[in-house]
Amino acid sequence: MRLRYASDDEADEDKPFWQHRRWQLSAAFLALALCTGTVAALSGGHDASSSVKAPAGPVIGALGPDGSRPHNCRTDDSAQRLPTEAPRDITWRPLNGAQTPVSASAGPLKTTGPLLWCFAHTPMGAVMAAHTISRQMSGPDWRTVSQQQLVPGLGRDYFDAMRASMPETGPVQTTNALAGFLVLKYSPGTATIRVLVRQAKALYASVDYIVDWNGVDWQLRPLNSGGLYSRVNPVVSLVGFVLWNEV
Repeated sequence: MRLRYASDDEADEDKPFWQHRRWQLSAAFLALALCTGTVAALSGGHDASSSVKAPAGPVIGALGPDGSRPHNCRTDDSAQRLPTEAPRDITWRPLNGAQTPVSASAGPLKTTGPLLWCFAHTPMGAVMAAHTISRQMSGPDWRTVSQQQLVPGLGRDYFDAMRASMPETGPVQTTNALAGFLVLKYSPGTATIRVLVRQAKALYASVDYIVDWNGVDWQLRPLNSGGLYSRVNPVVSLVGFVLWNEV
């Protein structure tokens, strides 16, 4: 069965700011400005990394002397095959205006302040991290989440600078729904996750996220432009996707 696909304009409707084409264009402009040195004029002489100060708050922590994960984070990491169905232990919880999946086995298993973390070091754990961390970026505690759960580097600096420039209007309720996923690439150190989104009028679109394992947990890796995901692509067939049980 072939499905209707969303145009670029329709794909932007009813989404948090960081999923709009305007965000991507702004991030690309910021990257250009930094490369050409014009950022000094835009930011009053400060670079992007100094424009957003790291907030004081909860931290996930580092590995213990015995190699254990912090805060008694324990996961079953034996399921290393790529998932072909959604876990049976999935529940859904509201997170910054959208229903987001949580798995009792794949994570997030721990809550430390606004941080949702302790994902299994498995393909399914990478899937859950991509869904959870990306959704946190549209909430009021994005600064804390960024410092703890985005991969450090220029991409994160660009993201922080752009996100700080946006008005804090609070989470936006969305009618879009997470419909499924596909693990495009996986290794113990990095994974690329394609997230399927169902929009109004049975339109589907997808975006790709990259998550990296830092020795303690999965972190979301921003693009060099500061965006968190690949461009929005229309989806004309659901073949190959693992669909959530709620779909």
